[in-house]
Amino acid sequence: MSSLFVAGIALFLLLLGYVFYSRKVKQWVGVDDNQVTPAVEINDGVDYVPAKHWTILFGHHFASIAGAAPIIGPVIACLYWGWIPAVIWVVVGGILFGAVHDFVALVMSLQHKGKSIATITESVMGKTSKILFSIFAFLALILIVAVFAAVAGKTLATTPAVVIPTFGLIVVALIVGVMMYRMQLNVLLCSVIGVILLFGLIVAGYYVPIELPVKDPVAWWTVILLIYGMIASVTPVTLLLQPRDHLAGAILYIGLFFGFLGLIITRPAMKAPGFASFSTDKGWMWPMLFVTIACGAISGFHSLVSSGTTSKQLPRMRDARVIGYGAMIMESALAVLAIVAVTAGLYWKTAPPGSEGLIYQRVCEDGNWIKAFGAGYGQLTKVFFGGLGALVGITMLKTFIMTTLDSATRITRYMATELFGETFGISFMKNKYASVLIIGTLSGALALGNWKAIWPVFGAANQLIASLVLIVATVYLAARKRKFLFTAIPAVIMLLTTIAALVYNTYVFIAAEKPSIMLAAINAILIILAAFLAYTAFVTISRTKRTVAGEQAQTAE
Repeated sequence: MSSLFVAGIALFLLLLGYVFYSRKVKQWVGVDDNQVTPAVEINDGVDYVPAKHWTILFGHHFASIAGAAPIIGPVIACLYWGWIPAVIWVVVGGILFGAVHDFVALVMSLQHKGKSIATITESVMGKTSKILFSIFAFLALILIVAVFAAVAGKTLATTPAVVIPTFGLIVVALIVGVMMYRMQLNVLLCSVIGVILLFGLIVAGYYVPIELPVKDPVAWWTVILLIYGMIASVTPVTLLLQPRDHLAGAILYIGLFFGFLGLIITRPAMKAPGFASFSTDKGWMWPMLFVTIACGAISGFHSLVSSGTTSKQLPRMRDARVIGYGAMIMESALAVLAIVAVTAGLYWKTAPPGSEGLIYQRVCEDGNWIKAFGAGYGQLTKVFFGGLGALVGITMLKTFIMTTLDSATRITRYMATELFGETFGISFMKNKYASVLIIGTLSGALALGNWKAIWPVFGAANQLIASLVLIVATVYLAARKRKFLFTAIPAVIMLLTTIAALVYNTYVFIAAEKPSIMLAAINAILIILAAFLAYTAFVTISRTKRTVAGEQAQTAE
């Protein structure tokens, strides 16, 4: 089958979803375009700062939620289960699940002065639910910071050509930030200058790869990245976060453009099978494919970004739809590109003489999913970039990993302040420097330790956050007498899928040759947490319905 046909249908459906369904969702949620946003109302010059233009915030939000996950998940899923179920889940999940989840989380945060989804949970489901959700989300964020630092550190150590563009982006972002906010230059002009400088850095990195002259470069790069994340997370957003993420977003837009343009020009056939297998070493297609592909379809981490950094920078309420819903649709498009890159750009099991290095299974050995995407992307864009195509693809991913590392550290700081500083009354946790120091220490201990030991539970844990956020959104909408089936149905589906994945993983951990009681226990705790919050939501909705019915009866009398 033609890869161009597959990608074209998928992108067309995603566009229809944004144009039509997002408008209905905005109507059901009840967004008031004239409402003053928290960024304008609270503006503190550090965290609450309205972006100069919605495109700048779009770049931040998109770069933060994208990371490497919408590429890695589809690459794994296509290898084990096939590209047809992967494409279907990305398109349907992106339109009806993920974009709704991200947008509603953003709107709820905007209605609560930019507070996190955990604080919103308290307002609709009680303090106990908030504490449980907050602790779970905080621990998940610590793991995210640790993993992204460790993965990025390994990439810098093993691919020295990306060192200059990775850290050069910070300098370029500072320059662009000064140009936009201090010199008040045109946003488009600043963007063009920034992108030109970035591509110059990519070329420089190709010719001047940098390797650390130390015994363990991975550990050194990991520590350097953690320190960077800590500093960046307390820096005013206009100085680094907004301009850097705006440029990171521009890199992805360009990467997407050339990726799909290369697809149009080369029009390769889909070399991988549409359905590889229903039952694999990774588990059954349901539920495991649906937690393997998280970002790109639906991801709980997105709600933490929506209610963490994005809600504190939104300049106007009417921009909420394009950022909250639209960025997720673009991420789904990125996932589609990842799917066609590895299934049409690489060969399945065998390859013509001289192309053995482009065999899907061989490139993915030892979990080198990023390298697989880079190789496939390089084949699609060889007509433009020549031998630099793979490096451009990997640099694109590396830029997002840095963005997610920074944003995740900042969001963890927000959550630590709300949970430990405000809820538990620990005074020093209200200090952002003390808070971020503790976060960096915990993340560093995990990143330099055995984070891989608990990583297998993260996929299901991430989707559990998504299902819980949709449950909170359902209760929130029901309490305001608004339509809520558009969040309730995805919430139930994701909750059942996640619990099934947790049950399966628990069985795998216990039945393994070397049983992992710790992982099995973590899964059991997550199942209990999901059941408790789901029960609380059911009771709250039932109580709300009785209250509404009573009010209607009194009105009738």
